[in-house]
Amino acid sequence: MAPSLRRTVRGRLRWYMISYVFAGLVINYLDRASLGVALPFMGETFNLTKTEEGMILAAFFWSYDFFQLAAGWFVDRYGPRRTFTFAAVWWSLFTSLTALASSFASLFGVRLLLGIGESPAATTSAKVVGRWFPRHERALATGIWDSGSRVGGVIALPVVTGLIAWLGWRWTFAVIGVVGLVWAFGWWRAYRDPQEHPKITEEELTYLREGGARGFEGDDEGEGDRIRWRDLFRYRTIWAMMLGFFCLNMVVYFFLTFFPTYLVEEREFSLLKLGLFGAIPGLVAICGEWLGGWLADRRIAAGDSVTKVRKLFISGGFLVSTVIGVAVWVPEAWMALALLSVAYAGSTFAAANIWSLPADVAPADRHVASIGGIQNFASNFAGIISPIMIGVLVDRTSSFTVPLMVIAGVALLGAFTYAVILKRVEPIGLRTSAGA
Repeated sequence: MAPSLRRTVRGRLRWYMISYVFAGLVINYLDRASLGVALPFMGETFNLTKTEEGMILAAFFWSYDFFQLAAGWFVDRYGPRRTFTFAAVWWSLFTSLTALASSFASLFGVRLLLGIGESPAATTSAKVVGRWFPRHERALATGIWDSGSRVGGVIALPVVTGLIAWLGWRWTFAVIGVVGLVWAFGWWRAYRDPQEHPKITEEELTYLREGGARGFEGDDEGEGDRIRWRDLFRYRTIWAMMLGFFCLNMVVYFFLTFFPTYLVEEREFSLLKLGLFGAIPGLVAICGEWLGGWLADRRIAAGDSVTKVRKLFISGGFLVSTVIGVAVWVPEAWMALALLSVAYAGSTFAAANIWSLPADVAPADRHVASIGGIQNFASNFAGIISPIMIGVLVDRTSSFTVPLMVIAGVALLGAFTYAVILKRVEPIGLRTSAGA
């Protein structure tokens, strides 16, 4: 992309839109991560083993994952405005209903239903970026909305622990659910696609069209538009994205599930200490994601190929995240916290570019969310596998050493996937071979 595309544009409505998406993902992940924070302090009510805790944490991902494929299609069919509003209302209601759980079965059921409501959030966000941002701003915009998940995880520690200390765990879930309903109302009022938004300037609209934003007239015309949903699975690019994102989430979901338990039980953190210091890896991860997006956009705007930038940044981030396997061997808690912070930041550095890929490789605008849903479907098998694997291995070994070493090995596989298995980052269907 030519350096001239860095020009100042009158109108910055696209950044307002992505900030609203960011807020939605903060709430989305606060709802998702809140149970992981609350579980160590719910023992008197449920008296769960670590294996049972792992099953409950995984229940969310079972429904969340298997609804990804439908969610991607749903977003492409009905658009970001309606989809995100419906999803936020659904997940907020079932977050609040967690307060009524009284047994393993009821808690398991509520988490299953919560996962259905949260399933369209990421694919909707990718769709918004595809429509509202040119290619050379896509990674930073992606890093911003996806970092909302890190912020949600970060604030879950002080917010949830503080609310539990003040109101108890049941009222904590009720309060968090109401926040999501407020956001859903605001999103319905604020969002429109660029061509339909009454406040966008002609200059900004032209900037988006000329910069390669999806969804403009002609984007769904030509050879790419004839590719059917099921035909997407014929392409090597799609399978590489699925495997690679699975590897990333094996790292990420440790921090969204068992990380608070690790600090409390392995490093002997108190409730106060957990709330104060447990947020550090998430804060570092936010910086890593924004840095990964910003640097990638600068390189693409300076003329580097999208293929080179995406592969280098994603593979490099994975290699950094392998230090998660070193954290369990250091003697001091602060050393472990520092290494876990680096590992989390490495994964998010990669994530800013991973979530840019659906808009990069989609043959037409109507495929962007569908491809996002496909890669997210594969990635969230990690959400199913990781909590159960960690719970079982901790029960059997009385330590987090083995599971974190396994996760480090999976991160190495992720680096290999994006460096070698993924070939070119370009709209699929442009090449004659389905294996391209």
